[in-house]
Amino acid sequence: MDQTLEDTWLRVARAVAKAENRKNADPWQQIFYDLLSGFQFLPGGRILAGAGTDHAVTLFNCFVMPIHEDSLTGIFDALKEGAFTLQQGGGVGYDFSILRPTGFAAKQSGAVASGPVSFMRIWNAMCATMESSGARRGAMMGVLRCDHPDIEEFISAKADPAELRHFNVSVLISDAFMDAVKEDREWELIFPVETEDNLSDTVLRHWNSAEPVACRVIRRVSARGLWQQIIKSAYDYAEPGVLFEGTMNRQNNLWYREWISATNPCGEIPLPSYGACNLGAINLTQFVVHPYSDKAAVNWQGLEKTTSLGVRFLDNVIDISRYPLDMQRQEAYATRRIGLGITGLADMLMMMGIQYGTTPSLVFSEKLIKFITEATWHASIELAKERGVFPGFHAHRYMQGHFVQRMPQEIGQLIEKHGIRNSHHNTIAPTGTISLLANNVSNGIEPIFSAQYERTVREANGQLTSFKVTDYALRLWQELNPSQTLPPAWMDTSLLTPEQHIQVQAAIQPYIDNAISKTITIPEHFPFEKLQTIYTQAYEVGLKGCTIFRPNPTTGAVLQSIRSDQETDRCCQ
Repeated sequence: MDQTLEDTWLRVARAVAKAENRKNADPWQQIFYDLLSGFQFLPGGRILAGAGTDHAVTLFNCFVMPIHEDSLTGIFDALKEGAFTLQQGGGVGYDFSILRPTGFAAKQSGAVASGPVSFMRIWNAMCATMESSGARRGAMMGVLRCDHPDIEEFISAKADPAELRHFNVSVLISDAFMDAVKEDREWELIFPVETEDNLSDTVLRHWNSAEPVACRVIRRVSARGLWQQIIKSAYDYAEPGVLFEGTMNRQNNLWYREWISATNPCGEIPLPSYGACNLGAINLTQFVVHPYSDKAAVNWQGLEKTTSLGVRFLDNVIDISRYPLDMQRQEAYATRRIGLGITGLADMLMMMGIQYGTTPSLVFSEKLIKFITEATWHASIELAKERGVFPGFHAHRYMQGHFVQRMPQEIGQLIEKHGIRNSHHNTIAPTGTISLLANNVSNGIEPIFSAQYERTVREANGQLTSFKVTDYALRLWQELNPSQTLPPAWMDTSLLTPEQHIQVQAAIQPYIDNAISKTITIPEHFPFEKLQTIYTQAYEVGLKGCTIFRPNPTTGAVLQSIRSDQETDRCCQ
């Protein structure tokens, strides 16, 4: 049992260094310890909790799981695999579109199908049971295609405060649907045909497959009407989010070996069946020199070094982690996906005198993430020279990928010569817990929520505890300037427009080969009419997904602003 934070750093560093050559393990243990203890690099929560322990847990935050067939055997086999994964601490995502619509006849029994949402309730109950038995609080993503006949039930499912509370839900949006919305056409709700079906009214669509399949048209609805339902539900209940299927697959580095139709629970890692990814974030606040002064600058050399070490650290995690299922281990080893991200962007901007959401912040953020991305890919190439390429690497096809072709020519030439160790590299995850651990730096690429606020966290015993906290960069400013309340570049969520949220995400997305978890936070009284174009803008600027959050009676809020005269804790306990 760790008694101090230093004990945790030492335990994790020792465990991760075991993946190194035996004679180099001790030096690497010290290097990783220094990386962690300086708060420069923050491993994902699963790594911090599990690395170096005797617990039968995985070090991977993220999994996507398949439902192999629409049968009781297929469904309950998938349920069992999900339970094993949740038991070991992994979050899971599913595309439930394989399940036949409500009212369809079952293949063998002739009974009437109850539809995807009904089976999601079984997953939800399983997840609640796992949590009550002492397992980590379960996190799941439920996805349904925009052309599934039960899509309207899915969209409204979480309007009930008691429904599917262990799920985040997202609609898988196709390019064809967005075209239909733009042109105000009817939209076909469909399901793949079977051999005995009447094929007189069919369309060809992707259905968790790279090649389109024949689908029977069940009914037709207004595309814009359905789009409005999605947006209105998100406005009222903060869900569903949207995932853009075409963009995810066009930009997938492994386009030649997989089709993606789901993500992990928070949406930052699109994954194929049994796909897995481990996470870590660079704490940007530790790379600002002379903050809040005319000499404020980025320590680019230190940032590059930390990025390179972070890549090696996460690649090592693949080799030391447990895997709930053998198929997950096989997929992780075949692709060696990692998710190296950042946290503290808003704090970094403020410390450098740049206001979040402004044009200068977009220019700076693009420069920053481009630098980190290129350093990440260089580090992965160096690892390939040392350790070999990921087994699923196919040089010619990999180099044809849309994302890879946008990389600098020098990186492309190095990949052709040496290969690359990891198929995917960068992500932006919601770093809530680890950012709190690092003295409450701003979360991921999110703006600062408020000057002082109350944060609710779940304790090990399941109870919810609220902490009054102040942002890291704001505390630093107040220490340097005791007589001034807020720094000149102050910006928080109450001052941002949805368009500014989109612009920040759009500036960063071209350099992220996984995806971005980012929430457009809007105040409770924000007019619905102003929100209607946001999801469309998200698609048009090339995002892989979009989520909004407006405080509402159904979901409440994890963060609550408090008055400036209320006492706040200095940092997390």
